[in-house]
Amino acid sequence: MREVASPHGVLIPEEFEDLRRTIRQIAHERIAPRAAAIDRHAQFPHDIRELLAENDIFGLPFAEEYGGTGTGTLMLQMAVEEIAKADASCALMLMVQELGTLPLALFGSDELKERFLPRCASGEWLAAFALSEAEAGSNVAAMRTTAIPDGDDWVINGTKSWISNAGVADFYIVFAVTDRDAARVTAFVVEADRPGFSIGGYEHKLGIKGSPTGSPRLEDVRVPRENVIGEVGRGMRVALGTLERTRLGAAAQAVGIAQGAIDHAVAYGRERIAFGQPITELQGMQFKLADMQIGTSAARALLYQACRLADLRPAPADLGMYTSMAKVCASDNAMRVTIEAVQVLGGYGYVNDYPVERMLRDAKITQIYEGTNEIQRVVVARQMTR
Repeated sequence: MREVASPHGVLIPEEFEDLRRTIRQIAHERIAPRAAAIDRHAQFPHDIRELLAENDIFGLPFAEEYGGTGTGTLMLQMAVEEIAKADASCALMLMVQELGTLPLALFGSDELKERFLPRCASGEWLAAFALSEAEAGSNVAAMRTTAIPDGDDWVINGTKSWISNAGVADFYIVFAVTDRDAARVTAFVVEADRPGFSIGGYEHKLGIKGSPTGSPRLEDVRVPRENVIGEVGRGMRVALGTLERTRLGAAAQAVGIAQGAIDHAVAYGRERIAFGQPITELQGMQFKLADMQIGTSAARALLYQACRLADLRPAPADLGMYTSMAKVCASDNAMRVTIEAVQVLGGYGYVNDYPVERMLRDAKITQIYEGTNEIQRVVVARQMTR
């Protein structure tokens, strides 16, 4: 497989560069012009969902046998990065499509895979991942949602919190306690149209406003035994095995946000005249822009390295350390870069005439979801010291 240098100097397979270029064009021409309105109205952009489906972008997380592109983790996260440069909320559609289907791809039965994955690869169905609860975020052991066997069904009761794609997903991967004494959790597929399933409410957020975040409520929801993902009582294996890989989506989103903010800051700096010259000619501004690009390039290199490791079969034992490092590095950098981008634009950076204030608000969540950066540091340290 021949490799070429991407526009940011990282070697990638040549066919990936062609696809990346196409996605970049779609993001620039179709998504970027919609970004401000998506943020302002805080509504899920159904037109962008259709756009991603029409261009087979939803197929990126999936193997060819299920109608996907079969191009793997690196290409998927390059696409997330390109879309996030234009709009982080739209990038989250692709991220959650992976998050909500990877449990099935990694641990689901053949029947579950055949039933759900092709319709997600085409974009016909959207998925969601329902793990967190109000009192069980990083501390999953505090989970209160329960599932009790009843004949050929399981009966699920509980409420989840902070769930992306709430209200627009066609099915949810729900984690529930099935043995309280042994602290055992099981993963289930719960279709959105099952009796007793509802969305209890939606969050009003700082950023990523085009992605609905809400609290799925399950009241005596019955699902058949065939909807169990993996083994009964082994749901934490499903959750951790999924998050080990999907945290790369948050890293890619953060890299995209940072690069988008840099691009806007440089473009503005070339036009803004101060003391008789563009502010990009001022050494103080040059140092600021240089540090922004250095941090983002380093984060991208670590992200791509972790993606390549995730694509190895078998995956290396220390994959989790690299995905955690990539997530921390990229998200912390995105916050630094977007703060500096606002500073470069000065007063214009603080108002929504320019997109950098939105990028600053969007960047913050990348340090929180897919496992907080504090938890990621624990993962890295444990791998180092075990």
